[in-house]
Amino acid sequence: MFAELRAWHARQQFDPGPLGTLVNPFYFARRHLIFHIRQLAPAVRGRVLDVGCGQKPYRRLFVCDEYVGLEPDSEGNRSEKKADVFYDGDEFPFDDHSFDTVVTFQVFEHVFNPDRFLHEIARVVKPGGMLLLTVPFVWDEHEQPIDYARYSSFGLSHLVRMHGFEVVEFRKTLADVRVLFQLFNAYFFKMTTTRNAWINLIVMVALMAPINIFGEVLAWLMPSNEDLFLDSIVLARRCEKHA
Repeated sequence: MFAELRAWHARQQFDPGPLGTLVNPFYFARRHLIFHIRQLAPAVRGRVLDVGCGQKPYRRLFVCDEYVGLEPDSEGNRSEKKADVFYDGDEFPFDDHSFDTVVTFQVFEHVFNPDRFLHEIARVVKPGGMLLLTVPFVWDEHEQPIDYARYSSFGLSHLVRMHGFEVVEFRKTLADVRVLFQLFNAYFFKMTTTRNAWINLIVMVALMAPINIFGEVLAWLMPSNEDLFLDSIVLARRCEKHA
């Protein structure tokens, strides 16, 4: 029973359902990111490259022929990540036009040279192939010190187009009052987290769960604001003429 509860809790951290409001301080961020990726998942097909794949947590959302995970080569990544291929952090070790789709989730803010990164993505994806990219817009510094940038919708769209992609769809997650409630909980999480899992759970239920619930209620009553949002989600197609 206890093992089942632990497994349920772990699922709620990555892909929370309605009860995730009670146990996940990042409920809004995770629920809405996964929601949009699921909606765009049919565009991810063929041979897929996941750049910055980590543990490949998004793999199960896609139906594809092959799913290749790529990570920079380091001792930590080799021991902790589920990448199929490791690289030098500069040039992807793949031939030109060797993938039908490239995906990269919450990685782009950690890329110090975005032009080089997008050049490599454009090089390895086939003409007419797809790019699915997500990146935070409003969020705290994380994974310090390798957190380098935040991109407006205009800047991100420009970068993608500059490297030979046509933006098919641009989505903004939590473009409403819930973005503020998510930031409240992110703040409280950093200020209150201890090494004791039970204390953390009590704080979550007592302090952060009410914020989640109140945020959901208030979102029904207040208008959206497309200028303030949590994450950018870009679906883009590699232009034939730039291949």
